[in-house]
Amino acid sequence: MEIKWVEDFVALARHQTFSRAAEVRNVTQSGLSRRIRSLERSVGAELIDRSTYPPKLTSAGRFFLEAAEEILLRLADVKAVIQTEQRIPGAGLQIAAGHAIAVGFLPGWIRVMRRRFRDLHLRITPTNVHDSILMLQNGSCELMLVYEHPELPLHLDPLRFPSLLVGEDTFMPVSAPDARGGARYRLPGTSAHPLPLIAYSQGTYFGRCLTLLLAHAQQRVCLGTVFESDMADVLKQLALNGEGIAWLPRSLIARELETGALVLAGNERWSLDLQLLLYRERQNTMVLLQSLWEALERALPNTRKGL
Repeated sequence: MEIKWVEDFVALARHQTFSRAAEVRNVTQSGLSRRIRSLERSVGAELIDRSTYPPKLTSAGRFFLEAAEEILLRLADVKAVIQTEQRIPGAGLQIAAGHAIAVGFLPGWIRVMRRRFRDLHLRITPTNVHDSILMLQNGSCELMLVYEHPELPLHLDPLRFPSLLVGEDTFMPVSAPDARGGARYRLPGTSAHPLPLIAYSQGTYFGRCLTLLLAHAQQRVCLGTVFESDMADVLKQLALNGEGIAWLPRSLIARELETGALVLAGNERWSLDLQLLLYRERQNTMVLLQSLWEALERALPNTRKGL
């Protein structure tokens, strides 16, 4: 039994529809359904009555829900205690950030922040969007830095979790260069020769970004998935190896674009502008967090959300 299956089940019990629970869990509806089935096989009983709409919990499901909620709560408490004991000394903040953000955008942003807060100590936890949200909700981090697009919101309560726009990035198609320095693979491709796509796994935020971008494309694109991964770093390396075309945030590949190790595989119509949002929990009254947040609000007066 996997913890994520239990979390999926609790989300379904709370939101009562597979579509809404899948959205909250950042997975596809079919993916959520498969994971619930896996949980039921592990438990040895049907937990969801799928003959009704909205689906209801069976008697076994109601019994399991009580234990599931208690298990998740206790795990969160234990994790918070352990992380508190392992805090770095001095004035420190823990930041949960996507893997691509932690490698691409975050180092430069931290350098700017430390000019103002010279004694600031930071612990960065690279993770996926869903786990970042859980860390923020259960108090395992003070700040969460994520990519967001207006058409793909994270649906966090702005009253509880205010946010600031601290940067922007571009989600863009790139390829290894050919012998003349142009793109080895260039959009849109043809039916006879579809472009090899190095893709994101279903349910990842970047995967949803690519689906949105292609849905809005005014030109038919021909792609054939050859590799798939959750992590942008993996896609980047495969693109450098010449395995195909990959969509990556500019901040992650700035050096490769400058040196020509990667080149654009299409014009701006194939790119998507993303926002970098910094979230906190309003109830966290940590002095350093308050000071940092107020300084950012003064520096970024037009980017306030949920205030």
